[in-house]
Amino acid sequence: MRRREFIALMGASITWPHAARAQQAGRNYRLGCLLPLTRDAPINVAFFDELRRRGFIEGQNLTVEYRAYGLHVDLISEYAAELVNARVDAIVTGGDVTTIRAVQQTTKTIPILAITGDLIGLGLVASQARPDGNTTGVNMFANELDGKRQEILIEAVPGLRRMAALADSSTTGWPQLQALQDAARARNVELSIHRVAKREEIAAAIDAAKASGAAALNVLASPILFSNRQIVMERVAALRLAAIYQFTEMAEEGGFAAYGPSIVQLFRELMTRQLVKLLRGVKPADLPVEQPTKFELVINLRTAKAIGDEVPAGLVLRANRVIE
Repeated sequence: MRRREFIALMGASITWPHAARAQQAGRNYRLGCLLPLTRDAPINVAFFDELRRRGFIEGQNLTVEYRAYGLHVDLISEYAAELVNARVDAIVTGGDVTTIRAVQQTTKTIPILAITGDLIGLGLVASQARPDGNTTGVNMFANELDGKRQEILIEAVPGLRRMAALADSSTTGWPQLQALQDAARARNVELSIHRVAKREEIAAAIDAAKASGAAALNVLASPILFSNRQIVMERVAALRLAAIYQFTEMAEEGGFAAYGPSIVQLFRELMTRQLVKLLRGVKPADLPVEQPTKFELVINLRTAKAIGDEVPAGLVLRANRVIE
């Protein structure tokens, strides 16, 4: 066993009893979840595993009311009401601003733990240090990194002259899209914009990007595009487009490249840490919004080879991880 693994194992064995003692004896905590992905998604597996490690164990002292809205966005408000009526101690939610506001409109008292691109900028909390109200959570810097991903993609495809951006119309506004077009133009690259509002529009939008002459696709930060990433990846592969994504896991799953945080790590570390504090009685208004500190560039050379792209050696050397 490697030294680092041994230390991690010993740390877990020490903290487990402490975590268990920190819960109120005999109390059953009720947790509500309103998230886009199904309960068995990797991010949720990591999330509940870490909660268990911290002493909140489903079937013993934790009851979970889970609602996956990814395929039923029309039921978000109804799902939120169901969680409130279940008298949960806290609600974990994430996605676009519409989902989080729906939960906020349903309850002003139950603590809400939200993860999204910009809680402060979207007006969901008052400030990072003092969220106020009954909402706190995790900022992902999702949209702020779209420009950085565009720069990486231009570098990754030598001689690129036309590229496209796949955007969620509910999360990415025209000012941001215009800024991306201006930045591309400064690099002598023409950027076409293709917006979608629902799952059924994704494949056609990617087809339109290819038809515009684009050789690369920047898949902008979006809950709907992440939830339906399999559709995106399959269509992109069929059209031999180089595409970059917002979470490192997306390159691990077959995407050409990704730059950003690990969504699994955000749930396993930041979200569970925040939730444990809420369940132990800390008020959301007093719990500062957290944010990722680790951003990685992951390049999938297998995918690059499949679409016929030779990634420059300099960029490969700068990558945090390379899949070969």
